Amino acid sequence: MRTRMWMGTIVAILCCGCAATSSMPRSHLQLNVKNVRAVGDGKTVDTAAFQKALDQCGAAGGGEIVVPAGDYLIGSLVMPSHITLRLEKGATLIGSADPLDYPLVDVRWEGRWRQGHRALIHAKNAEQIAIVGAGTINGDMNVGDLREPRGPCIFEPIECKDVRIEGIHVNYRRMWAIHLTYCQNVLAKDLTIRSTRANGDGIDVDSSREVRIDDCDIDTGDDAIALKSGRGMEGVRIGRPTENVTISNCRLGSAFAGVALGTEMSGGIRHIRIDHCTFTRGSNSIFVKSRSDRGGFMEDIEGHDLTVAGAKCFLRFDLLERGLKDSEPVPGLEGIARVGNIRMSNVKVDTDFLIDARATSPDKPVQGLSVANVTGTCRRGIVLNNVKDVDLRDIQVSGFSGPLVTATNVTGKGTENAQLPRKTSG
Repeated sequence: MRTRMWMGTIVAILCCGCAATSSMPRSHLQLNVKNVRAVGDGKTVDTAAFQKALDQCGAAGGGEIVVPAGDYLIGSLVMPSHITLRLEKGATLIGSADPLDYPLVDVRWEGRWRQGHRALIHAKNAEQIAIVGAGTINGDMNVGDLREPRGPCIFEPIECKDVRIEGIHVNYRRMWAIHLTYCQNVLAKDLTIRSTRANGDGIDVDSSREVRIDDCDIDTGDDAIALKSGRGMEGVRIGRPTENVTISNCRLGSAFAGVALGTEMSGGIRHIRIDHCTFTRGSNSIFVKSRSDRGGFMEDIEGHDLTVAGAKCFLRFDLLERGLKDSEPVPGLEGIARVGNIRMSNVKVDTDFLIDARATSPDKPVQGLSVANVTGTCRRGIVLNNVKDVDLRDIQVSGFSGPLVTATNVTGKGTENAQLPRKTSG
């Protein structure tokens, strides 16, 4: 008994050449990358030193890798279970400019599994992993441009449980910064993400569940946050939805969408809550998007206490022709996504278009749309096509021309005075 108590109080500080036993508590193992000969001058390639630190802690049962201030040039790293990578203030990881430093592995890209470059920080089938601290990760901009095969993400855990990313800054271009694939129990908190150009998403949640994204500041060249679950019949067969995702207290700027649901959503998306978020710029604040041959579903989507300060449209639906046509489409009526139970309340807007739900299918209307307590200004109101069980309440906006609500094939409350769209001649 005395021996067990003594072992429980040991703090093992690993250094170069030291070893630790797996019997020591994982949370007490600590290794400074400088002690395994990481240089941190921004010129010397430190990949081997970092991987050595990760492997040593992994072999010991887990622990914490401390990265002190410095500029560390690295290629792709593999993160084992029970590891925390702590980037201290002034520490910057710099992604290598050499594509050969990112080996080819199976990745999910645009909804299909295929070969792609391994992420700068990659994990697969790992548990209890974290990247935390006040440091920065800068991806190489040219590597981010790679296509066929896909370029590397910054952080891409695949089939991982209990994942935490907190406090760090990420800079990249034309590739997703963080891509969660088949993950469970994830916390992304207090992140600052900057990315530019098309495909430069901030956080992509792909067939993952129990995900919290809190207090993040994201501004990107594509979707700030995207929710996905596969494309075409492959996504339907795999059948792993993205579900139980909470996005709260975030500041989201984007060239395209602050929060995007789809387009790759054939495995389904459900139980999503967006709270106390500000949308600073972009074509859309919340965009529900798909194609008529995707299949799948998007349902139980809530947004509360939202501010639209710069995005051109608050809520947009395009369920007909967004995204790539799959080589194995979902046929017939099953190919039209089931979308419903969308609820938005307590929204302040300064936008061009309040709600744009024109691109929907009469063969499978959106089933359930509630929008309540909206204030502010918009240049155009609400256009609804093929939506059932609508509930519009307390929408007090000004600045728009034409009718507040234009509706076609719509049922529900708050649309009693809606105007039908004008017929055009010819």
